[in-house]
Amino acid sequence: MSAKLASLVVLLLVIHVPSSSADDDGHQFIYQGFAASDLALDGLAAVTPGGLLALTNATFQAKAHAFRPAPVHFLNASSAAASNATTGRALSFSTCFVFAIVCDYEGLSDHGLAFVVAPTTNFSAAKAGQYLGVFGAINGTASDPVLAVELDTIMNPELRDINSNHVGVDVNSLVSEQATPAGYYDDAAGGALRELQLNSRKPMQVWVDYDGQAGQLDVTLAPVQVPKPSRPLITTAVDLSTIVARGPMYVGFSSATGVMVTHHYVLGWSFSLDGPAPPLDVSKLPVLPRVGPKPRSKVLDVLLPLGTALLVAAALAAVFFAVWRRRRFSEVREDWEDEFGPHRFSYKDLFHATNGFSDRNLLGVGGFGRVYKGGVLPSSSGLEIAVKRVSHDSRQGVREFVAEVVSIGRLRHRNLVQLLGYCRRKGELILVYDYMANGSLDKYLHDQHVPVLSWHERYRIIKGVAASLLYLHEDWEQVVIHRDVKASNVLLDHEMNGRLGDFGLARLYDHGSDPQTTHVVGTMGYLAPELVRTGKATTSTDVFSFGVFLLEVACGRRPIDRDVNRDGRVVLVDWVIERHRNGSLLDVVDPRLVGMYEVEEATLVLKLGLMCAHPSPNVRPSMRRVVQYLDSDQTVPLPDLSPSYYTSYSMMSLMQNDGFDSYIMSSGKSHPSMTSIGLSSVSVLSEGR
Repeated sequence: MSAKLASLVVLLLVIHVPSSSADDDGHQFIYQGFAASDLALDGLAAVTPGGLLALTNATFQAKAHAFRPAPVHFLNASSAAASNATTGRALSFSTCFVFAIVCDYEGLSDHGLAFVVAPTTNFSAAKAGQYLGVFGAINGTASDPVLAVELDTIMNPELRDINSNHVGVDVNSLVSEQATPAGYYDDAAGGALRELQLNSRKPMQVWVDYDGQAGQLDVTLAPVQVPKPSRPLITTAVDLSTIVARGPMYVGFSSATGVMVTHHYVLGWSFSLDGPAPPLDVSKLPVLPRVGPKPRSKVLDVLLPLGTALLVAAALAAVFFAVWRRRRFSEVREDWEDEFGPHRFSYKDLFHATNGFSDRNLLGVGGFGRVYKGGVLPSSSGLEIAVKRVSHDSRQGVREFVAEVVSIGRLRHRNLVQLLGYCRRKGELILVYDYMANGSLDKYLHDQHVPVLSWHERYRIIKGVAASLLYLHEDWEQVVIHRDVKASNVLLDHEMNGRLGDFGLARLYDHGSDPQTTHVVGTMGYLAPELVRTGKATTSTDVFSFGVFLLEVACGRRPIDRDVNRDGRVVLVDWVIERHRNGSLLDVVDPRLVGMYEVEEATLVLKLGLMCAHPSPNVRPSMRRVVQYLDSDQTVPLPDLSPSYYTSYSMMSLMQNDGFDSYIMSSGKSHPSMTSIGLSSVSVLSEGR
């Protein structure tokens, strides 16, 4: 009896242990599920009890890797490949795998996953989010030679993604060598192209075939129940020998999370060097977990009223206790939030993270809200947060909340403050952001008690804000007009990188459409002169505000400052123009720099600030042209801005003529801006601070 039991155990192990070819060097292997796999797992990657390779879970901003532990020798694998080794060509290989992307919200998902060929399994320097755990944040490049086939479900314009549902071939960079929308050529329909949704929650099969002789890589995609199509989705030239020249390579998978709860699964995987990959038996693959709650039993509907009737007294006591407890952490939910809202935080978690919204955690007070520093939430993957509370009593506060949830929640740029999530309570609105450790920029420009920013730091911040405005104006799916570009709304992360925040006054419209006239909002000193006349906020009015911002950063003075000599006020633009006409432009550079700055860069910033803050909107450059100037693009030289370029105008007189004089001469002061996340000045035309 014991001998039969031992035989049965051996048989079960043979069935469940991933099979591989008889080659000792592991040139061929197959995993029909991963219950007893020998993969090297890293980060979030784990094998479920059912045999699924779960690359990610509900943790945010984290990485996951799963690699075959034995390296593959693409150049000198066997005597049969001696000709390839002699010529230096990489051997052919073939792999196929079944994957599924499952999100709690139908039709939505986080970043995708990638099949990776790399010389190492150590990706500690790689970034999460859109960098898929393989590449770095600098231009989306890899530190080592890498071949990756990405299955991406988020569109990142800075990485030149074609859409939010594509397959791409990446060589040492996230900027794909070739990319195409997800789909397959259906042989049963005469080769017609069928679209596929990568985040459909359904398993799909991918074939990656490399021809070493031809130097050609084919990528084929299809639903799991469809045989391999005869025509690949992508065919591109790739010289694998340049990637594997350093020696043996590792094959496996990588994925990463952002701010949306998404699960990336691999159900099965096979690989073969110098031959076709063994086919996967779909019937033997593990089953995906159920999405959504389990259907309720009808028996429970019958028994529950009977049990309730027997426990009326206890139930009433429990209800009263629950009501008392829930009122403290009650929230408000509406249908539209399911479509537009990013991840939602519970009020209870935010309450505890801010120590009950204690004054000791208060970062700042703005026109219509308070901002608190929060601790590390379990669902934020170790990120510190900042929490902004806005009252429902303010109609402007509600408008800001809706604008930020709908717009910022979908914006993705390294120089924008990232909206992580939100919460709604009866009587108040709550937004959760990345915590910016170094606070707002205006503190470093105007507070004498903090360290002075070096010129190098200032110039990097300027370029970052310019890049974020270019993304808002031209590179996103809609045109976003910020309407409140100023130093107090530029926040600094732990590396002193500038990030533009506070979209409470933002306006969105489609590319090519005409922005509508609206009431004038913004901050005095940053408002374009034509704004009061037309009431129409445009990208050009944002450029004007950015021009004033440039001068403020370079000079260390506020847009409207006190003139101690004349006991009045002076407009920064007028002051810089006057020095420029006198031939002493560099005299306006912040004296706290004590001459430690790049003359050419300072001259460029000052002249560019005057160009952007020109009273005529037709003269101001676009943000794309501004970025080209700041990048020292020799093909786009800065125009000769001689003093005669500026006609004899006074910004002070222009503002007085346009109805700004009462605000300029007023002595009322607004609340100090917060130190880590921007709060917009809700009062129309509040004074710049």
